[in-house]
Formats: sequence, structure tokens, C-alpha cells
Amino acid sequence: MNEHQTNFPGRWWHKLEDGRIQCDLCPRYCQLKDGQRGLCFVRQRVGPEVVLTTYGRSSGFCIDPIEKKPLNHFYPGTSVLSFGTAGCNLACKFCQNWDISKSREFDRLTDEASPMEIAQAAKKLGCRSVAFTYNDPVIFAEYAIDIAQACHELDVFSVAVTAGYITDLARPEFYEHMDAANVDLKAFTEKFYNKICAGHLEPVLDTLKYLKHKTDVWFEITTLLIPGENDSVKEIHEMSEWIMTELGPDVPLHFTAFHPDFRMMEHPNTPPATLTRARSIALGKGLRYVYTGNVHDPEGGSTKCYACGQLLVERDWYELGEYHLENNLCSKCHASCAGRFDTHPGNWGARRQTVVLKHLS
Repeated sequence: MNEHQTNFPGRWWHKLEDGRIQCDLCPRYCQLKDGQRGLCFVRQRVGPEVVLTTYGRSSGFCIDPIEKKPLNHFYPGTSVLSFGTAGCNLACKFCQNWDISKSREFDRLTDEASPMEIAQAAKKLGCRSVAFTYNDPVIFAEYAIDIAQACHELDVFSVAVTAGYITDLARPEFYEHMDAANVDLKAFTEKFYNKICAGHLEPVLDTLKYLKHKTDVWFEITTLLIPGENDSVKEIHEMSEWIMTELGPDVPLHFTAFHPDFRMMEHPNTPPATLTRARSIALGKGLRYVYTGNVHDPEGGSTKCYACGQLLVERDWYELGEYHLENNLCSKCHASCAGRFDTHPGNWGARRQTVVLKHLS
């Protein structure tokens, strides 16, 4: 066992008749003998229990604009203290954070911090939120929940950037403590999830429906469009129709551009026209807030009033321009814009600032 490894009692597991232990946190339901790890690599059976081996450790902290998560309707312009750990419970061939999410090197986890230390750092740095990102917070749920509780004591929000790959058993407790989430809907076919991500589509759809109908969590959806894999007109139509029918018109949807990475270096970049076409399809299905990302597209990045067309929040990359929201209301026609807004936006801008927590004390 690595001398830097931190074992923390894990939840969501049960013993099997054959002596193995089944992890019930994510839909992989890994069945473990003593010493074995799940596919995520960070949950391990040690003797009679499952432990989280990365509690209290991270791959580093950065202050980002909230729009980078991406969340366009959750206190625009504010800053968020972002961090991740190691490991992941999906195996996406296109992973753009593969050096973190696929890492089995605990020595990459250079920052150690307790939940309250993270919450206090966010408060001291003026961050409105803390984001669990870079790898999926589902696999370090115990740590994420404890941090979220500490944040709430200091009036700091908690944000989960996640693939939504979690079981019915664990989902309620995890999201009970989250204020906002961006859920990565990687495609709208089981074939894609199985072939490209080594997972399944249905649990992700279940998470989205749960968030909409069972919680007050503000959430947005992101789909990375990969040429030839999940960008067909048919699939975009079907996905947009499902979102409209199951979740309603107010859930923001982000279509973002792929660039070659990890094990999909042979695929080309997503043409901007593909994002614009997808956005047009989704808007045509009745979705009110559809965005493009990873490309320079002020039109596709800005928020407009669905009722009168007034520009509500102007965005150029992560920089905000005009702002015509009075709390949640359009300043022109007073129609409500779904989300969490202040009378005035934050002014963090597009900066990205690395932070070493031990230097703050």
C-alpha cells in the first residue's frame, strides 16, 4: 500500500454470500476480494470493509470562472474554487483530463486539505462556490459530501461536475448536499456509452430525471460532440426531444467542441458549424437556453430572454459584457429566466488562478 494513501471508511456497499464485498456506489457494482480495487481505482476493499483511498487529498486547486464548469445560469461572473482527486468510474476514450482521472499515482495528489480547510480557503479567496471537477466526484462522494457540509456552514455553494454515473441507492444522499451540478451527457445512444465509455446510458438519464423532479439542485447539461460518433442530426433530435419531454424547456444545454485527446487522437476537431447546427436543432425543439462551448461564438455563448429576445447575459468566452437581468427577471419584459442570479453579476472574468492551500494559512 502506498505510504501516502489515506483510507477513509466508505459507504454504499454490502457483503455477498461468497465472501466478496459489492460496491453499490456506481452502476458498475464492483465485487471485491480483500485488497482489490474497483475500476475507479480509489475505492478498495481492506479487510471487512470498503475504503476511499483518496480522502483529504487532491491533484491541486484553481480558481476558475463559474462559466468554465460550464454553468451559465448559476451566479454568472462569480469565481469557483475547483479541484479534483484521482480515478474515475468511466473509461472514456476521449477523456480530456485523463492525466488526473486515469491516474493511479497517488503521488500526483499533492495537496492535502480537510473539508473545513477547503471551505475556509474558498471563503478567504472570495469564491462563491467550490467545484468538484477534473475527475468525477461520485467516486470520492464521502469527501465531497463532507466538503459541501463545511461549505454550507460558511455560506459557500457546492458544485458537482459529473457524468451522473451513480446508483439509485447513493444518488439521494450525494445530491442532497449539492447546490448545483453540470451533468455530462456523453451521447444519447447505449452503443456510444458501451463502446466509448465502458458504461451505460440509462443510469445517467435516471440521474437527470432525479435532479429535475426530486431535488432543488440547479443543473445544466453538457454534451461534447465528437465527429462521426455522437453528432448526427438524428441523435441530436432525439436527445433534444427527450430533454424537452422529461426535463422541460428550462434546463440549459451546452454543446461543446471535441479536440483530439487520450485514445481518440485520430478524430478531427469538431467543426463550429456542427455546434451551431446542434444548437439550432435543440432550440427548435423548444429548449430555451442552448449554448456552444470550446469555440469562439459570442452568439452561442450568450443568454437571451426566451419571451422577448432581449440579451440578458453577454458572454465572449468567459468574459461577461452586457447584463440585463434584475435577479431572475428580464429587464425589458420581466419574463423569468431560469437559474440562480444576483442583481449584478460577478467580476471574476476569464482568469484562472492556481492556489496552494497551505500558503493561505
